Amino acid sequence: MGRSDPGGDGRVPPPVPEPIPGGIVDSHTHLDACGATDPATLAAVLDRATASGVTAMVTTADDLASARWAARTAAGDARVFAAVGLHPTRSRDLDDAARAEIEELAARPRVVAVGETGLDDYWTTRREDCAPLDVQREAFAWHIDLAKRTGLPLVVHDREAHDGIVDVLRAEGAPEGVVFHCFSGGPELTRVCAAQGWLMSFSGTATFRNANAAELRRAAAQAPEDLLLTETDAPFLTPHPYRGRPNEPYCVPHTARDLAELRDRPVDALAAAATRNAQRVFRLAEQPQP
Repeated sequence: MGRSDPGGDGRVPPPVPEPIPGGIVDSHTHLDACGATDPATLAAVLDRATASGVTAMVTTADDLASARWAARTAAGDARVFAAVGLHPTRSRDLDDAARAEIEELAARPRVVAVGETGLDDYWTTRREDCAPLDVQREAFAWHIDLAKRTGLPLVVHDREAHDGIVDVLRAEGAPEGVVFHCFSGGPELTRVCAAQGWLMSFSGTATFRNANAAELRRAAAQAPEDLLLTETDAPFLTPHPYRGRPNEPYCVPHTARDLAELRDRPVDALAAAATRNAQRVFRLAEQPQP
């Protein structure tokens, strides 16, 4: 549905897309940031996702309150799974008490990943409260160790820090499963990830048509199908042609259709591959039912 923005009103949500046969997984979203912290709104967000054929969502924490909420919400609905950790910009908050709580949350049922964690060199120069890179690196190394100790995959936040991310993963020894969420690199990072078996999760940014997205779209065209995931990162990064409008998990089929066109693949084949990959890396079939 809808290949052009009919009104350009940033307050109007994108249309609910036709479901992709076989369904699709939103491998990275922030349901709490979508305003879904109250039960009625959560139910509406999840039902919209179901109506668009989204079969599962991984709601991802960026601070301790978000991690608690994600773990609790995943325990209450079969469509939701959780990732727990501290966003790299908040790495100063990773004190002993926070580490102990994240470890406890990571052990809960239906918590399927550690993260999001990594390096963010964008906000270091734009926000005074952003942790500096040396603090981020220490926190990233701790999350890597937690992922290895728990056997959970690691969800990586990489913003303007490709080389640093790869250096830390190599120095610390990457866990078995690594997901570059909201993949933002070009073909060179794609080759590095492919060689290491690291998954690349593409969000609405891979559908953008501006000049800055050209390298990313080349990467999205080249990523091996068995290492490709789809995500919304909702409420952020709404896919083209609805950029700037509110984003929710129901929008992931818009991204999948754009990626399928870019890669010259049937959309149901691409969605099936992304779903298999999500089920494999997050072990979704092994999770207990709420």
